Amino acid sequence: MMDRPQYFTPAEVAAHNTADDLWVSFLGKVCDLTPLMTQFKGDVLLLPIMECAGKDISHWFDPKTKDVLKHVDPLTNCVRYFTPRGRFLHVPPAGPRSDWANNIGQPWWTDRQYEVGRLTAKARWIRVVNTLTSQEQRLQVCSEETLAEILQRYLRYNSHARSYTWKYNGSSLSMSRTLDENDVPDDDQRLEQLRLDRDLFIPALLLHFNDDLTEE
Repeated sequence: MMDRPQYFTPAEVAAHNTADDLWVSFLGKVCDLTPLMTQFKGDVLLLPIMECAGKDISHWFDPKTKDVLKHVDPLTNCVRYFTPRGRFLHVPPAGPRSDWANNIGQPWWTDRQYEVGRLTAKARWIRVVNTLTSQEQRLQVCSEETLAEILQRYLRYNSHARSYTWKYNGSSLSMSRTLDENDVPDDDQRLEQLRLDRDLFIPALLLHFNDDLTEE
């Protein structure tokens, strides 16, 4: 069985928005391009990438071929890569150039070494309420994540989170299932249609304390 990918919200990708820590997402993938920025530091072809640091750049690519978009150059009538923001690293020039090396190897957008995970198809908010202390924490999570993976996000706020039973509407939640699979509804679309404030209807997961022994 393959390891599950780690999922990220757009907000998490957006936090990596500098040349020294640069992530982008595209076609559902999240990539850490920081090593690329270091390797080619000072190269003008990094500028379009730097301008989109922390953002989704799926519109640069053809979802079918997974390659950079192409078009017919009106000047040459040749098929070229379509880069309206300017040519970027590993995209060949429109014509012959003495400073262009054809042996670039694998272009960064197909190189899996930069992949750190997947972009969630839907980020959603939940409230985690500790019934022992009455403390409440809002978390933005990925719809694909299991409750066990959501628990990992919550550990920074409560290091003993494993010592609690997680419940919703009085029913214990399966930690190996997602929120949807646990019948925790995502009403964002319906609330938007009704023009209701989604922040007032964030589902609350209740944590009930079991014991004081946290498993290592």
